[in-house]
Amino acid sequence: MRARLLVIVLVVVGLVAFGLGGLLAYTTAQAQQEGFFTRRLTDTVYLASLVQRSLTEATGADLEALLGRYQQVYGMSVQVVTADGAPFAPSALPARLDATGSERLDAALAGRRSESPMLQMPWDDEPLVIAEPVLVDGEVRGAVVTVSPTTALHERELETWAMIAGAVLLALALGVLVSLPVVRWILHPVRRLDEGTGRVASAVLAGGAAEPVADDSGPPELRRLSVSFDRMAETVTGALAAQRAFVADASHQLRNPLTALRLRLSNLQGHVDSAAVDDHGAALEEAERLSELLAGLLALARTERTAPLVEVDVDAAVADRVEAWRPLAEHTGLRLELGGQPGLTVSAPAGAVEAVLDAVLDNAVKFSSAGDAITVHTARHDGRVEISVRDTGPGLGPEELERATDRFWRSPSQSNVEGSGLGLAIAARTVEQSGGSLCLESPDGGGLRVVAWLPVGQGTAPTAER
Repeated sequence: MRARLLVIVLVVVGLVAFGLGGLLAYTTAQAQQEGFFTRRLTDTVYLASLVQRSLTEATGADLEALLGRYQQVYGMSVQVVTADGAPFAPSALPARLDATGSERLDAALAGRRSESPMLQMPWDDEPLVIAEPVLVDGEVRGAVVTVSPTTALHERELETWAMIAGAVLLALALGVLVSLPVVRWILHPVRRLDEGTGRVASAVLAGGAAEPVADDSGPPELRRLSVSFDRMAETVTGALAAQRAFVADASHQLRNPLTALRLRLSNLQGHVDSAAVDDHGAALEEAERLSELLAGLLALARTERTAPLVEVDVDAAVADRVEAWRPLAEHTGLRLELGGQPGLTVSAPAGAVEAVLDAVLDNAVKFSSAGDAITVHTARHDGRVEISVRDTGPGLGPEELERATDRFWRSPSQSNVEGSGLGLAIAARTVEQSGGSLCLESPDGGGLRVVAWLPVGQGTAPTAER
């Protein structure tokens, strides 16, 4: 941002400086050339008045000496021609005039004076040609043509332009020196706002207060914006903190009476009238379902908070959860298999890998049938670690795969299976808190494959497959 604003300021200053410098160079060169033309035109008019008598008497006596003195003093070649364009006196003029000189000579013989020429660039070396008619009693008797070298004039113009260019560069340098602190002063609140946005996001995820960005510096408008941003950040973090506190407190406070309710319902086992046995069983099931839902809400509330990232040994975490779930899997007739690349570590909050595996394995065990296999696989790809769980259950359709990580969502075809619809949502939020992503796939052969992509840890080394 600072570099872009500085470039814009320099471009504006440069355009102004070059615009003013170019205008000054143009007007200076024009004034110098106009002055030079005026002086040479005055000399040519004076010479035309001196040669009137010579043309009238048709004699060039003393004219050659006069023209020679002008050549010697001013470096200006002079030629006198008669009314028919023939040379009247010797001169140092070239044998042929250029197109501009010829036009001016024709105009002089027609009784017109030479006009000021177009502006010449300092690197042009064309001489200045002026033709003045010689009039006697209003009749054109001839013309005086002067050819003046412009080398010295253009050298002075180049010197002037060099001074103007130096002044422009000096103005640019001063513009840089002045704009740097000004740009820094203007953009200081913007930089603080940019940094504050990231701090607000981190504070929201961590459940804490964001550091203020307003520090009474910068333009008044940006200072007011910083104050408004701080108020907004305080409101947002406060509202989210209150929301999390409400979910956590409500879930925690409901757990005690719910536990007491389950105990009371369990104690009624065997003391319920035969007509109410089914209702008693349904009540126990609903109490158990509500208990699972509260546990899921508490787990989900915990995933909304940011925890520090640590090095996690993938082998230890995966082996621990596979062994923990193996008895239940074998009890239901499932095979729990582990494979992939060992020696991996990931950067994640403590317990994150275990929480993700618990949620995904619970889902796989629920929806798999006896005799099926559940495979846990680990690998490394392009700086990320893959932890996948593959089952051979009924799987999900393409549209259902996109919604499977939504809170409380359950597939309509599997509504008869117990669950709260929070397992994959918890797994997805946990992986996101680690800087990774959770992906659901429908592999060949049916079933569901859940892949957790996590940032690779520093301790990971390439090793062979298990």
